[in-house]
Amino acid sequence: MKRRSVVATLVAGAFALSALPAIAQDVTLRLHQFLPPQAPVPAHILKPWAESVTEASGGRIEIQHFDAMALGGSPPSLMDQAKDGVVDIIMTVVGYTPGRFPKTEVFELPFMMTSPVATSLAFWDLVESDLQDEEYKDVHVLGAWVHGPGLIHSRNGVTKLEDMEGLKLRGPTRVINDLLSELGATPVGMPLPAIPEAMSTGVIDATVIPWEVTPAVRLSELIGNHTEFGGDRALYTAAIVAVMNKRAYDKLPDDLKEILDAQSGAKLSKMAAEVMWEYDAPGKKIAEDAGNTIVVLDEAEVARWQEAAKPVVDRWVAEMDKRGIDGRALIEQAQGLIAKHETE
Repeated sequence: MKRRSVVATLVAGAFALSALPAIAQDVTLRLHQFLPPQAPVPAHILKPWAESVTEASGGRIEIQHFDAMALGGSPPSLMDQAKDGVVDIIMTVVGYTPGRFPKTEVFELPFMMTSPVATSLAFWDLVESDLQDEEYKDVHVLGAWVHGPGLIHSRNGVTKLEDMEGLKLRGPTRVINDLLSELGATPVGMPLPAIPEAMSTGVIDATVIPWEVTPAVRLSELIGNHTEFGGDRALYTAAIVAVMNKRAYDKLPDDLKEILDAQSGAKLSKMAAEVMWEYDAPGKKIAEDAGNTIVVLDEAEVARWQEAAKPVVDRWVAEMDKRGIDGRALIEQAQGLIAKHETE
Protein backbone atom coordinates (compact mmCIF):
# COMPACT_ATOMS: atom_id res chain seq x y z
CA MET A 1 0.00 0.00 0.00
CA LYS A 2 2.84 2.28 0.92
CA ARG A 3 4.68 1.46 -2.35
CA ARG A 4 1.56 2.20 -4.40
CA SER A 5 1.24 5.54 -2.63
CA VAL A 6 4.83 6.47 -3.47
CA VAL A 7 4.38 5.44 -7.11
CA ALA A 8 1.15 7.39 -7.36
CA THR A 9 2.86 10.43 -5.92
CA LEU A 10 5.75 10.15 -8.39
CA VAL A 11 3.39 9.75 -11.34
CA ALA A 12 1.32 12.70 -10.22
CA GLY A 13 4.48 14.74 -9.80
CA ALA A 14 5.68 13.82 -13.27
CA PHE A 15 2.39 14.92 -14.80
CA ALA A 16 2.56 18.17 -12.86
CA LEU A 17 6.09 18.88 -14.08
CA SER A 18 5.20 18.09 -17.68
CA ALA A 19 2.30 20.50 -17.47
CA LEU A 20 4.37 23.40 -16.14
CA PRO A 21 5.46 24.86 -19.51
CA ALA A 22 1.88 24.88 -20.75
CA ILE A 23 0.74 26.61 -17.59
CA ALA A 24 3.59 29.13 -17.59
CA GLN A 25 3.27 29.99 -21.29
CA ASP A 26 0.22 32.19 -21.08
CA VAL A 27 0.44 34.03 -24.40
CA THR A 28 1.64 33.15 -27.89
CA LEU A 29 2.06 36.09 -30.27
CA ARG A 30 2.66 35.86 -34.03
CA LEU A 31 5.14 38.32 -35.54
CA HIS A 32 4.96 38.87 -39.30
CA GLN A 33 7.44 40.84 -41.42
CA PHE A 34 8.76 41.10 -44.98
CA LEU A 35 12.50 40.41 -44.74
CA PRO A 36 14.18 37.01 -45.14
CA PRO A 37 15.17 35.43 -41.81
CA GLN A 38 18.91 35.91 -42.36
CA ALA A 39 18.62 39.70 -42.76
CA PRO A 40 19.94 41.73 -39.79
CA VAL A 41 16.55 43.05 -38.70
CA PRO A 42 14.88 39.68 -38.08
CA ALA A 43 18.07 37.84 -37.11
CA HIS A 44 19.69 40.41 -34.85
CA ILE A 45 16.84 42.69 -33.74
CA LEU A 46 13.45 40.98 -33.74
CA LYS A 47 14.56 37.54 -32.60
CA PRO A 48 16.81 38.77 -29.74
CA TRP A 49 14.08 41.18 -28.66
CA ALA A 50 11.50 38.36 -28.67
CA GLU A 51 13.86 36.16 -26.66
CA SER A 52 14.31 38.94 -24.11
CA VAL A 53 10.53 39.21 -23.74
CA THR A 54 10.18 35.46 -23.26
CA GLU A 55 13.01 35.39 -20.71
CA ALA A 56 11.74 38.41 -18.77
CA SER A 57 8.26 36.89 -18.64
CA GLY A 58 9.54 33.58 -17.33
CA GLY A 59 8.28 31.87 -20.47
CA ARG A 60 4.76 33.27 -20.20
CA ILE A 61 5.07 35.15 -23.51
CA GLU A 62 6.20 33.28 -26.62
CA ILE A 63 6.69 35.15 -29.89
CA GLN A 64 6.55 33.10 -33.09
CA HIS A 65 8.35 34.50 -36.14
CA PHE A 66 6.95 34.48 -39.67
CA ASP A 67 9.49 35.97 -42.07
CA ALA A 68 9.34 37.02 -45.72
CA MET A 69 5.52 37.48 -45.70
CA ALA A 70 5.06 33.79 -44.84
CA LEU A 71 1.49 34.41 -43.67
CA GLY A 72 0.47 36.05 -46.94
CA GLY A 73 -0.19 39.53 -48.20
CA SER A 74 2.34 42.11 -49.33
CA PRO A 75 4.55 44.48 -47.30
CA PRO A 76 2.06 47.37 -47.69
CA SER A 77 -0.62 45.20 -46.06
CA LEU A 78 1.34 44.59 -42.85
CA MET A 79 0.02 47.59 -40.94
CA ASP A 80 -3.57 46.57 -41.61
CA GLN A 81 -2.76 42.98 -40.65
CA ALA A 82 -1.76 44.27 -37.22
CA LYS A 83 -4.67 46.69 -37.00
CA ASP A 84 -7.24 44.04 -37.95
CA GLY A 85 -5.77 41.27 -35.80
CA VAL A 86 -4.75 39.02 -38.69
CA VAL A 87 -1.44 38.81 -36.81
CA ASP A 88 -0.38 40.09 -33.40
CA ILE A 89 2.83 41.98 -34.22
CA ILE A 90 4.37 43.32 -37.42
CA MET A 91 7.54 45.12 -38.46
CA THR A 92 7.31 47.38 -41.47
CA VAL A 93 8.62 50.47 -43.21
CA VAL A 94 6.05 53.14 -42.36
CA GLY A 95 6.13 54.63 -45.84
CA TYR A 96 4.91 51.41 -47.43
CA THR A 97 1.45 52.87 -46.73
CA PRO A 98 1.88 56.30 -48.38
CA GLY A 99 0.41 59.36 -46.69
CA ARG A 100 -1.16 57.42 -43.83
CA PHE A 101 1.34 58.55 -41.20
CA PRO A 102 2.19 62.12 -42.24
CA LYS A 103 3.92 63.30 -39.07
CA THR A 104 6.24 60.30 -39.12
CA GLU A 105 7.48 61.43 -42.53
CA VAL A 106 9.39 64.30 -40.91
CA PHE A 107 12.25 61.91 -40.18
CA GLU A 108 12.44 60.91 -43.86
CA LEU A 109 12.95 64.44 -45.15
CA PRO A 110 16.22 64.93 -47.06
CA PHE A 111 19.32 65.49 -44.94
CA MET A 112 17.30 65.38 -41.72
CA MET A 113 19.18 62.48 -40.16
CA THR A 114 22.50 62.84 -38.40
CA SER A 115 23.10 59.57 -36.53
CA PRO A 116 20.49 56.80 -36.75
CA VAL A 117 20.56 56.30 -32.96
CA ALA A 118 19.79 59.93 -32.14
CA THR A 119 17.17 60.07 -34.88
CA SER A 120 15.54 56.84 -33.68
CA LEU A 121 15.34 58.08 -30.09
CA ALA A 122 13.83 61.32 -31.40
CA PHE A 123 11.29 59.26 -33.36
CA TRP A 124 10.40 57.31 -30.21
CA ASP A 125 10.05 60.55 -28.23
CA LEU A 126 7.54 61.79 -30.80
CA VAL A 127 5.67 58.48 -30.66
CA GLU A 128 5.29 58.84 -26.89
CA SER A 129 4.32 62.51 -26.94
CA ASP A 130 2.04 62.58 -29.98
CA LEU A 131 2.03 59.79 -32.51
CA GLN A 132 0.78 56.87 -30.40
CA ASP A 133 -2.47 58.71 -29.69
CA GLU A 134 -2.74 60.19 -33.18
CA GLU A 135 -1.31 58.38 -36.21
CA TYR A 136 -0.89 55.03 -34.44
CA LYS A 137 -4.04 55.08 -32.32
CA ASP A 138 -5.31 51.85 -33.94
CA VAL A 139 -2.22 49.84 -32.88
CA HIS A 140 0.22 49.70 -29.99
CA VAL A 141 3.72 50.85 -30.98
CA LEU A 142 6.49 48.63 -29.60
CA GLY A 143 9.45 50.31 -31.28
CA ALA A 144 10.21 53.11 -33.74
CA TRP A 145 13.54 53.58 -35.44
CA VAL A 146 15.39 54.49 -38.64
CA HIS A 147 18.15 52.76 -40.56
CA GLY A 148 21.68 53.96 -41.23
CA PRO A 149 22.59 56.48 -43.93
CA GLY A 150 20.80 55.84 -47.19
CA LEU A 151 22.92 55.76 -50.32
CA ILE A 152 22.61 55.19 -54.06
CA HIS A 153 23.48 51.87 -55.71
CA SER A 154 23.56 51.99 -59.52
CA ARG A 155 24.65 50.22 -62.68
CA ASN A 156 26.64 53.06 -64.20
CA GLY A 157 27.68 55.16 -61.21
CA VAL A 158 26.56 58.46 -59.72
CA THR A 159 29.41 60.89 -59.04
CA LYS A 160 27.58 64.20 -59.38
CA LEU A 161 24.05 65.57 -59.25
CA GLU A 162 23.72 65.59 -63.03
CA ASP A 163 24.12 61.79 -63.13
CA MET A 164 20.67 61.46 -61.56
CA GLU A 165 18.94 62.77 -64.68
CA GLY A 166 16.55 60.15 -66.07
CA LEU A 167 17.82 57.38 -63.80
CA LYS A 168 15.12 54.76 -63.13
CA LEU A 169 15.62 54.68 -59.40
CA ARG A 170 13.74 52.61 -56.85
CA GLY A 171 12.65 54.41 -53.69
CA PRO A 172 10.90 53.00 -50.61
CA THR A 173 8.46 55.78 -49.65
CA ARG A 174 6.63 58.72 -51.14
CA VAL A 175 8.83 61.33 -49.43
CA ILE A 176 11.99 59.66 -50.70
CA ASN A 177 10.50 59.23 -54.18
CA ASP A 178 9.66 62.93 -54.22
CA LEU A 179 13.30 63.62 -53.36
CA LEU A 180 14.55 61.36 -56.15
CA SER A 181 12.25 63.07 -58.63
CA GLU A 182 13.40 66.52 -57.54
CA LEU A 183 17.00 65.42 -58.05
CA GLY A 184 16.25 64.45 -61.65
CA ALA A 185 15.63 60.71 -61.41
CA THR A 186 12.54 58.79 -62.46
CA PRO A 187 11.38 57.24 -59.18
CA VAL A 188 9.97 53.72 -59.13
CA GLY A 189 8.21 52.83 -55.90
CA MET A 190 8.45 49.25 -54.64
CA PRO A 191 9.10 47.35 -51.41
CA LEU A 192 12.60 46.08 -50.79
CA PRO A 193 11.98 42.39 -51.66
CA ALA A 194 11.12 43.39 -55.25
CA ILE A 195 14.56 44.92 -55.91
CA PRO A 196 16.47 41.87 -57.26
CA GLU A 197 13.95 41.04 -59.97
CA ALA A 198 13.45 44.69 -60.91
CA MET A 199 17.19 45.19 -61.20
CA SER A 200 17.73 41.96 -63.14
CA THR A 201 14.98 42.74 -65.66
CA GLY A 202 15.93 46.37 -66.20
CA VAL A 203 12.84 47.84 -64.56
CA ILE A 204 15.21 49.95 -62.49
CA ASP A 205 18.77 51.20 -63.04
CA ALA A 206 19.47 51.97 -59.41
CA THR A 207 18.08 51.87 -55.90
CA VAL A 208 18.49 53.65 -52.59
CA ILE A 209 18.94 51.48 -49.50
CA PRO A 210 21.43 51.39 -46.61
CA TRP A 211 24.43 49.06 -46.74
CA GLU A 212 22.95 46.89 -43.99
CA VAL A 213 20.29 45.28 -46.14
CA THR A 214 22.23 44.95 -49.41
CA PRO A 215 23.24 41.31 -48.74
CA ALA A 216 19.60 40.29 -48.28
CA VAL A 217 18.83 41.33 -51.86
CA ARG A 218 22.25 40.36 -53.34
CA LEU A 219 22.68 43.93 -54.51
CA SER A 220 26.47 43.91 -54.75
CA GLU A 221 26.19 40.98 -57.17
CA LEU A 222 23.68 42.79 -59.37
CA ILE A 223 25.34 46.20 -59.72
CA GLY A 224 28.85 47.56 -59.33
CA ASN A 225 28.57 51.20 -58.23
CA HIS A 226 27.72 52.74 -54.87
CA THR A 227 27.48 56.43 -53.94
CA GLU A 228 27.91 57.62 -50.36
CA PHE A 229 27.46 61.17 -49.06
CA GLY A 230 30.19 62.96 -47.12
CA GLY A 231 29.44 65.22 -44.18
CA ASP A 232 27.38 64.66 -41.06
CA ARG A 233 23.91 64.31 -42.63
CA ALA A 234 22.46 61.43 -44.62
CA LEU A 235 20.76 61.86 -47.98
CA TYR A 236 17.75 60.14 -46.43
CA THR A 237 16.59 57.47 -44.03
CA ALA A 238 13.35 55.51 -43.71
CA ALA A 239 11.08 55.23 -40.69
CA ILE A 240 10.48 51.70 -39.38
CA VAL A 241 8.09 50.49 -36.69
CA ALA A 242 7.18 47.36 -34.81
CA VAL A 243 3.54 47.53 -33.76
CA MET A 244 1.09 45.22 -32.01
CA ASN A 245 -2.61 44.65 -32.47
CA LYS A 246 -4.29 46.91 -29.94
CA ARG A 247 -6.77 44.30 -28.69
CA ALA A 248 -4.01 41.72 -28.27
CA TYR A 249 -2.04 44.20 -26.19
CA ASP A 250 -5.00 45.40 -24.14
CA LYS A 251 -6.02 41.89 -23.10
CA LEU A 252 -2.59 41.05 -21.71
CA PRO A 253 -2.46 40.86 -17.90
CA ASP A 254 -1.02 44.04 -16.40
CA ASP A 255 2.20 42.32 -15.33
CA LEU A 256 2.81 41.03 -18.86
CA LYS A 257 2.11 44.49 -20.30
CA GLU A 258 4.78 45.88 -17.98
CA ILE A 259 7.26 43.19 -19.02
CA LEU A 260 6.59 43.72 -22.74
CA ASP A 261 6.83 47.49 -22.42
CA ALA A 262 10.09 47.25 -20.44
CA GLN A 263 11.73 45.31 -23.28
CA SER A 264 10.28 47.61 -25.96
CA GLY A 265 9.95 51.36 -26.39
CA ALA A 266 13.15 53.40 -26.26
CA LYS A 267 15.17 50.27 -25.42
CA LEU A 268 14.08 48.42 -28.56
CA SER A 269 14.27 51.55 -30.73
CA LYS A 270 17.85 52.30 -29.70
CA MET A 271 18.96 48.69 -30.05
CA ALA A 272 17.40 48.41 -33.50
CA ALA A 273 19.12 51.56 -34.74
CA GLU A 274 22.47 50.43 -33.32
CA VAL A 275 22.19 47.00 -34.95
CA MET A 276 21.17 48.33 -38.36
CA TRP A 277 24.00 50.86 -38.27
CA GLU A 278 26.50 48.21 -37.13
CA TYR A 279 25.54 45.93 -40.02
CA ASP A 280 26.26 48.64 -42.59
CA ALA A 281 29.95 47.68 -42.32
CA PRO A 282 29.67 44.01 -43.36
CA GLY A 283 27.28 44.98 -46.15
CA LYS A 284 29.82 47.47 -47.47
CA LYS A 285 32.65 44.94 -47.17
CA ILE A 286 30.83 42.55 -49.52
CA ALA A 287 30.82 45.29 -52.16
CA GLU A 288 34.49 46.05 -51.52
CA ASP A 289 35.45 42.37 -51.75
CA ALA A 290 33.54 42.14 -55.04
CA GLY A 291 35.69 44.94 -56.46
CA ASN A 292 32.76 47.32 -56.80
CA THR A 293 33.30 51.07 -57.09
CA ILE A 294 32.40 53.10 -54.01
CA VAL A 295 32.32 56.88 -54.40
CA VAL A 296 32.04 59.31 -51.49
CA LEU A 297 30.70 62.70 -52.58
CA ASP A 298 32.64 65.54 -50.97
CA GLU A 299 30.96 68.25 -48.93
CA ALA A 300 30.93 70.74 -51.80
CA GLU A 301 29.05 68.29 -54.02
CA VAL A 302 26.73 67.29 -51.17
CA ALA A 303 25.90 70.98 -50.68
CA ARG A 304 24.61 71.05 -54.27
CA TRP A 305 22.31 68.11 -53.50
CA GLN A 306 21.10 69.78 -50.32
CA GLU A 307 20.22 72.92 -52.24
CA ALA A 308 18.45 70.91 -54.94
CA ALA A 309 16.42 69.06 -52.29
CA LYS A 310 14.95 72.17 -50.62
CA PRO A 311 11.74 72.18 -52.72
CA VAL A 312 10.94 68.70 -51.34
CA VAL A 313 10.85 70.11 -47.82
CA ASP A 314 8.80 73.12 -48.95
CA ARG A 315 6.22 70.90 -50.65
CA TRP A 316 5.99 68.65 -47.61
CA VAL A 317 5.43 71.63 -45.31
CA ALA A 318 2.70 72.97 -47.60
CA GLU A 319 1.00 69.58 -47.64
CA MET A 320 1.16 69.32 -43.86
CA ASP A 321 -0.33 72.78 -43.55
CA LYS A 322 -3.28 71.65 -45.70
CA ARG A 323 -3.78 68.74 -43.30
CA GLY A 324 -3.86 71.11 -40.35
CA ILE A 325 -0.34 70.21 -39.22
CA ASP A 326 2.28 72.92 -38.67
CA GLY A 327 4.99 71.40 -40.84
CA ARG A 328 7.73 73.90 -40.01
CA ALA A 329 7.12 73.53 -36.29
CA LEU A 330 7.23 69.74 -36.63
CA ILE A 331 10.58 69.94 -38.45
CA GLU A 332 11.95 72.16 -35.69
CA GLN A 333 10.61 69.77 -33.05
CA ALA A 334 12.23 66.77 -34.75
CA GLN A 335 15.53 68.60 -35.21
CA GLY A 336 15.50 69.63 -31.56
CA LEU A 337 14.88 66.08 -30.39
CA ILE A 338 17.66 64.73 -32.62
CA ALA A 339 20.07 67.39 -31.33
CA LYS A 340 19.14 66.52 -27.74
CA HIS A 341 19.98 62.86 -28.25
CA GLU A 342 23.19 63.68 -30.14
CA THR A 343 24.58 65.25 -26.96
CA GLU A 344 23.65 62.35 -24.68
